[in-house]
Amino acid sequence: MKLSFRWYGLNDSIPLTYLKQIPNMYSVVTSVYDKKPGEIWDKESLLKLKAEAEKHGLAMEVIESIPVSEDIKMGSPKRDEHIAAFRKNLALCGEVGVKCVCYNFMPVFDWLRTNMHHDNPDFSNSLSYSADDFAKVDPKNLHLPGWDESYSPEELQNLLKTYQNISHEQLFDNLVYFLNSIMDICDQYDINMAIHPDDPPWDVFGLPRIICSEESIDKMLAAVPNKHNGLTLCTGSLGAGKHNDVPHMAEKYAKQNRVFFAHLRNVLYTDDKDSFVEVGHYSNAGSLDMFQIVKNLVDNGFDGYVRPDHGRNIFGENEKPGYGLYDRALGCAYINGLFEAAEKMKK
Repeated sequence: MKLSFRWYGLNDSIPLTYLKQIPNMYSVVTSVYDKKPGEIWDKESLLKLKAEAEKHGLAMEVIESIPVSEDIKMGSPKRDEHIAAFRKNLALCGEVGVKCVCYNFMPVFDWLRTNMHHDNPDFSNSLSYSADDFAKVDPKNLHLPGWDESYSPEELQNLLKTYQNISHEQLFDNLVYFLNSIMDICDQYDINMAIHPDDPPWDVFGLPRIICSEESIDKMLAAVPNKHNGLTLCTGSLGAGKHNDVPHMAEKYAKQNRVFFAHLRNVLYTDDKDSFVEVGHYSNAGSLDMFQIVKNLVDNGFDGYVRPDHGRNIFGENEKPGYGLYDRALGCAYINGLFEAAEKMKK
């Protein structure tokens, strides 16, 4: 297991000196943040990030992410132009030693929550999703926590209107087209493409979701059987759907050598609908058996990249929701313990 931590580059409020102090920390997970989807990156930006990480004794082997533009997802006339830019960015990543790229193929919204600061009984706050609150949202007058500044109202409505004409099958075909267009770069540089599951794993606002279940992941892997096509096993995203047996999926896809990256976090189901709260990583804090997930990964040969995901705001911290230092550092300690126990049990 290669423990890693999301790092938002030189402007991240959490310094690399802090990350290095987390036991067993191996690699940052970062990206080039000053370019829009469809634009070509500067190699100098990647080298600067890598040099800063290595100065602090950390690798830079995971990029999360090279954004996939809406034009690629929709299959617009600009698709091939944007894929060409993605190929160049992927090659640049390979040239600087990146081994894994996490990306998603979610239309418009790559995550959705109804509350960014849900008050928990332990006096922390965290991200949450309420099915009842979501049902009150007017798609024609959208105001979603964390998204109000991502698109103008006009841009958002135009995107939603365009996607009304795109089916699940069309979106899936566009994903396959995209993957087949970049696999030669992955082969050349030995880069693993690790798709992130839909978050949450069901359709929203009529937008199709296509990586949300075991069946859909099987379909994606079968359509592009290249060894570099695989999965980011995000336990919180998959686990938000009660239809997903996450320990089983960890076992199955690790055995197939298709889990390249794991986002480990827990969620607590709060009603008999689709509502959930993001909680501490500990199994008993939520609804997922985190130890069984890790044990199934280890028992089936997983030795890829792992990072804690979406921590609570604790100890008075008020960082970007989900991305404070303290609870993710606690998550790292817990993850280290789970892997050490599972690895010793395997021996």
